[in-house]
Amino acid sequence: MNLLNENKPEVLTTTGDNQLFPVFLKLNTLRVLLVGAGNVGLEKLSSLVTNSPACQISIVAEAVSAAVRAVAIDNEHIGIQERSFVVADLDDADLVIVATNNHPLNEVIRQEARKRKLLVNFADKPALCDFYLGSVVKKGDLKVAISTNGKSPTMAKRIKEDLEKALPDNVDTAIQQLHQVRNNLNGTFAEKVKKLNEITEVMITGHKPAKRFNTNYKVLAWCTIFISATIIGVLLWHYEPGFQQTVQGIHPYFYYFLVAGFIFSMIDGAIGMSYGVTSTTFSLSMGIPPASASTAVHLSEIMSNAIAGWMHFKLGNVNKKLFKLLVISGSIGAVTGAYLLSSFEHYNMYIKPVVSTYTLVLGLVILSKAFQVKRRRVGDKIKKIIPLGLGGGFMDAVGGGGWGSIVLSSLIAGGRNSRTSLGTVKLSRFFIAFLSSITFITMVNGLHWEAIGGLIIGSAIASPIAVRVSNKISAKTIMVCVGIIVTLVSLRSLYVFLEKLL
Repeated sequence: MNLLNENKPEVLTTTGDNQLFPVFLKLNTLRVLLVGAGNVGLEKLSSLVTNSPACQISIVAEAVSAAVRAVAIDNEHIGIQERSFVVADLDDADLVIVATNNHPLNEVIRQEARKRKLLVNFADKPALCDFYLGSVVKKGDLKVAISTNGKSPTMAKRIKEDLEKALPDNVDTAIQQLHQVRNNLNGTFAEKVKKLNEITEVMITGHKPAKRFNTNYKVLAWCTIFISATIIGVLLWHYEPGFQQTVQGIHPYFYYFLVAGFIFSMIDGAIGMSYGVTSTTFSLSMGIPPASASTAVHLSEIMSNAIAGWMHFKLGNVNKKLFKLLVISGSIGAVTGAYLLSSFEHYNMYIKPVVSTYTLVLGLVILSKAFQVKRRRVGDKIKKIIPLGLGGGFMDAVGGGGWGSIVLSSLIAGGRNSRTSLGTVKLSRFFIAFLSSITFITMVNGLHWEAIGGLIIGSAIASPIAVRVSNKISAKTIMVCVGIIVTLVSLRSLYVFLEKLL
């Protein structure tokens, strides 16, 4: 929260240079007393909440506007006392903001705050203020404060608007990535500074520094992909005779699933989830049995998640400790779920509505998340990773999707960094999809290879593109569309089942 703001005209009694000292306060560790809850109080409250949603705010006012109450309802850190101000209200405050036009009361608050050595801001009373509230340009973790020493609020506002347009929306991504690079750098202080200068050189000169990456990691990644593909190919040749027959002629379904795989993978790259649920929902609507649908989804995810995970790893978006926990627990859950679903393959008629119900729930979850107000969680990061991985892997295998919807959303909601959570979930998804696919192939008969081939190729083509454009697409719009489509298609599948049953 920046203390420099020029939302209102300022009349300073000092002359000469700007004497204001820019300071950013950690409001989430402070207690703020707000006296007054009218339109001006709402303006001050909104500024506080926008900059620090976790700030502890106590509002004291004889009359509280409906708009102020609406803000307080959505924030558990805001308390309202609808009464007159008493001097004792200052005892529990670290910072005071006064938004009343009661001049005698303002003078009392000023005097009592001075006795307690509290800093006070008075709305429209610059001569009484110890600080000014922030006029801030905010892009993620980047905040820029502007001051003209109160001489031209209009100029400050115009500069703010220009900065908001000039700073790209994805500047926060660059900050997070540089932070990750900084944490991973080894060597002396001079060596770290040199490396950071090389990375940021492009921001000044426009010339990209030479790319450097550990060759061992590249060899390991490509060997892993090659060995995985070889194992899958051998298993398919040995356990699935239909695989040999499929290559002799291409079913029209192949082209439908090719387009679907590309679209669903692009959506998944933009919002970090929903590939499994959208692909499974589409497969079920095309008449593919649940076990075969889940097999098609997981086989197609091997290549797409290998590519996406590798790119996230190169960008420094993978938390290695979190990755290990998710891979181990998620793999166990995925193999268990795939085994159970394959064992009940002969009961597809009854399993299909169960899976459709599951995709319906996920569709509603995705839809609800699209309209959920983003706020920073308070408290420690989520630590129950193993149960989360077990549950996410199991439900993902049984329902043909849900790893991203369950695990990624839980990690972010639990306070984890969204960028590293996305990269870690993507990379771990490769191993979970690989083990699920092996289980399905060895147990399921008569797989629909036209669907599998289409999804594999379509998603593989889209994966590297999706990673690059994930910051340029409106995630909310996509989530709304996905949620509506998945919900409607799942409802249709359930309706068809009930119609046949009756």
